[in-house]
Amino acid sequence: MSIDLPSDSPRATALRAALASAPDGERHLFDGATQIARRTGVLAHDVLVVLGSGLVDCLKPWGEPRARFPLGDLVGVHEPVADGHGTEVLSFDQGGLDVLVYTGRTHLYEGLGSGPVCLPAQIAAACGVRAAVLTNANGCLRDWSLGDVVTIKDHMNFSGASPFSGPVFTDVSGVWDAGLSEVLSAHTQRSGVYALMRGPEYQTIAESRFLAGVGADVVGMSTVLEAIALHQAGVQVCGMSVVSDLSFAEGDTDPSAVVEAAARAGETVRAGVEAVLKTLA
Repeated sequence: MSIDLPSDSPRATALRAALASAPDGERHLFDGATQIARRTGVLAHDVLVVLGSGLVDCLKPWGEPRARFPLGDLVGVHEPVADGHGTEVLSFDQGGLDVLVYTGRTHLYEGLGSGPVCLPAQIAAACGVRAAVLTNANGCLRDWSLGDVVTIKDHMNFSGASPFSGPVFTDVSGVWDAGLSEVLSAHTQRSGVYALMRGPEYQTIAESRFLAGVGADVVGMSTVLEAIALHQAGVQVCGMSVVSDLSFAEGDTDPSAVVEAAARAGETVRAGVEAVLKTLA
């Protein structure tokens, strides 16, 4: 069982353009997609779900997946190292859809560049997913509560990075699918704009004030580059971000507390994912 998108298909053309300047990028892309197909027994998945900090167990009520294996087994993909992240690829038959789940992700602050951050998402696109639900934990810039789940309606990229090198001109004004975001908003407590910072340091009070002043509601270190890469490949993207730190609170940010706060929101995140699946079924 192997993946070989028609060379003239819009998705194949987009993915090849996105990876044209990456050493072995196209080979890693299609080798990864072929390995997923072989190890899951599913030629084409329908939906990708990426689980962020503290959310690794939120889909446990789905039961045992049909297949599971380490993310690091995919050539060119690095095993996630951040606290609160899992390290597996899972495949489920859920609600009549074939759902591909990554239980963790690679971050820009690991110093590997944007390629390894985006490659797992691009592999999922090569696997045929038509939609993706991306999740993460955030620092909150508004007077919201720990554990609130925020539907991501737009983003700001302050990381200085892009998924692409070269003339891969991509309109990012519609990265976050309005219809799927509306579905999520029926289950989340908030909706807002997510600002990406490179990390790994958290932002200063002055930076938090700046971000809030220019319209960001929450801030974090992930998700945006994956979302852009998926959008460029023609995948519908939506996302949820869990308030796990209050950026203007007194005292230092505790990374373990961030993970714990995100984990408590797992039920809401799962409900959002399942609502999206029902919409797509």
